[in-house]
Amino acid sequence: MERSNQPVSGYFALVLMLGALGAAIYFMITEQPVGGVIGIVLFVFLAKGLFFIYPNGSKVLTLFGKYVGTVKKDGLFWVNPFYARQSISLRARNFDSETIKVNDKKGNPILINVILVWRVKDTYKAAFEVDQYESFVRVQTDAAVRTLASHYSYDTFDDEPDAHTLRSSVNEVNDTLENEIAERLAIAGIEVMEARIGYLAYAPEIANAMLRRQQAEAIVAARHKIVEGAVSMVELALEDLSKKQIIDLDEDKKATMVSNLMVVLCGDRDATPVINTGTLHS
Repeated sequence: MERSNQPVSGYFALVLMLGALGAAIYFMITEQPVGGVIGIVLFVFLAKGLFFIYPNGSKVLTLFGKYVGTVKKDGLFWVNPFYARQSISLRARNFDSETIKVNDKKGNPILINVILVWRVKDTYKAAFEVDQYESFVRVQTDAAVRTLASHYSYDTFDDEPDAHTLRSSVNEVNDTLENEIAERLAIAGIEVMEARIGYLAYAPEIANAMLRRQQAEAIVAARHKIVEGAVSMVELALEDLSKKQIIDLDEDKKATMVSNLMVVLCGDRDATPVINTGTLHS
């Protein structure tokens, strides 16, 4: 597991380096080569242990293959020069996955990609539990997307009108995706901050057929509303005519009136009026 390492201040090491350099110069001037060499070696030894860290950065330290700790503070530090140091950024990163073709729950081919916001939380796991954690994020995200698509349909169908789908159940789908990716990336010490679908569409080979289906559904829904409205208007017209006693209509006349009104109200085109100059039955 990750553990913190408390290195020596780099500024203190700088003072020692300047002292060693000054001593080396002094011994060289006074023709004491042994002291000069020792001063130079000490200077190089101290310089090799110096390193700095930017904000939201870290250094993973190992000594001959053994993990000795992680430095997460920003600033100038000094450690044992024999420590190997691996830099790991702790900043939040965006990953916009490639658009891939997968099959949804119904077997329909769809195109989908994911926008992922992530960061390293455990440097030990990121450095030693997986090989190249950035590549691990990409591969596991694609795998999570394929798993997600297999559990949801792209859109609702008549046999499952209330089912959750990729297109309509945005919040639930994104939560499921985030949990799926977080579970996969936990082994690498990666924290998933946000995951959401960035692009979603039918694959080109079925896009036209699905578009016609959606258009047909829209037309049927619109017709249903038109018919409901027309029936209400005809009912209201008959009630008003009867209540105000404007004209007495028998059943045949009511049927004729209802038929004409429904044609006018539900027709695709504007009605063409015909003026009857004779009787109603002529």
